[in-house]
Amino acid sequence: MKVPENHEELLELIWILREDGEPTTVENLLARTEESNAAELLEAMQQDGLIEIHDGKINLLPLGEELAAKVIRRHRLAEVLLSEILELPSEEVEDNACRFEHILSEKATDSVCTLLGHPPKCPHGRPIPRGPCCARFQTEIKPLVTPLTQLRPGAVAKIVFIHQRRKSTLDRLSAFHVVPGTIIKLHQKHPSYVIQVDQTEIALDNETANEIYVREVEPSTSWGGPRPCAGKPRHRHGPPWRFG
Repeated sequence: MKVPENHEELLELIWILREDGEPTTVENLLARTEESNAAELLEAMQQDGLIEIHDGKINLLPLGEELAAKVIRRHRLAEVLLSEILELPSEEVEDNACRFEHILSEKATDSVCTLLGHPPKCPHGRPIPRGPCCARFQTEIKPLVTPLTQLRPGAVAKIVFIHQRRKSTLDRLSAFHVVPGTIIKLHQKHPSYVIQVDQTEIALDNETANEIYVREVEPSTSWGGPRPCAGKPRHRHGPPWRFG
């Protein structure tokens, strides 16, 4: 079912209010939206079976829930594409993502998701609703973004996002600048994954390496700094630091 863009905007706002733990009331929504005729739009959305309003509280009905998840998914996938792949300035990402969320077809959305490696979160850390392509995880398109475990030894890549739930591990990785945006080089995969960040080697277990998503880049343009002899990195701290 295709609904007007202003209906999609309100469905998106209801979803975000709920996600943020804020009251999904008519009063709160009217205070947050830029739609001048939002009250009339809400009435039309009720008639279309997208929402129900009871005692001033808005609830998404099944159809509204489905459509809201789709527009949120399109918006957040667009943010990943524009920010992490096209590397647009942050001030341009939101406006362009708002346009993308209304024009991408379901097929195009799945193609973008596949190309990005089915990211679980947007650049702001918000979850991206799953789609059919995520469940299948079988693609005819080679993803631009893949887990670190799929890199070949010697490859240079940029960290796009880290799907790690343990804060302690994230803090340890962050201490060695293993964060989104960092350029790394994979030196080996066995018996553990060893990456180079600047002149420091870090050893990762398989689980941690599989939760770091990267985009391969050209070494000649993205891997700078002094070159270690014989292709071997210098260690600032002796043996590789180990995680896991």
